[in-house]
Amino acid sequence: MDILSVQGLLAMLQIIVIDILLAGDNAIVIGMAARNLPANLQKKAIFWGTAGAIILRLVMAFLFVEALNNIPALRLVGGILLLWIGYKLVADDESEHNIEAKDNLRAAITTIVIADGIMGIDNVIGVVGAANGDMMLVAIGMLITVPIIIYGSTLFVKVIERFPIILYVGGGILGWVGAGMSVEDKLISHTVEPYASFIKIAAVVLVVGASLLAKQLKK
Repeated sequence: MDILSVQGLLAMLQIIVIDILLAGDNAIVIGMAARNLPANLQKKAIFWGTAGAIILRLVMAFLFVEALNNIPALRLVGGILLLWIGYKLVADDESEHNIEAKDNLRAAITTIVIADGIMGIDNVIGVVGAANGDMMLVAIGMLITVPIIIYGSTLFVKVIERFPIILYVGGGILGWVGAGMSVEDKLISHTVEPYASFIKIAAVVLVVGASLLAKQLKK
């Protein structure tokens, strides 16, 4: 895919939005892992932890892209999983994490990389889906967003708290991307291709609608 084309730029925008919305909690956890370090070591822990997180996510993305291209029905399953991730993003926006603070640099960096890797699985699936398996787009998107997310976590949390509609937009994008991934699976593409646009719109309505219903039931 040509990154400078309209399709490429739209895919990049989707990657950045998805990655930022799904990684807000990751950024908070990274701050928690380094909070017991002296100020000068906190910066080092966050820098090297960020570098390690980017490398780990790229490896995970590469493995997922290879799996998508070689394992039958995985696009279908991955697309459905993205719908679930989109629903959880909106419905469970008050989730909390508790990560033990580390008081030495190596332990803090290790905690940051491991925590981000585990919590970043949804990010990787979402980004790979938005990029349609294009590793160049995936790599550029991650290199842009991961450092911004980690160093701007407080700002992102405040913006989302002030404008919660951002979460619904993100959930809708994930629904669209997930449906797009599913309908491209060779197992069903020949049957559902004529209805692809309708399925994508229905997925957006389903994700956002189910999230709103879940919130109302909680209240």
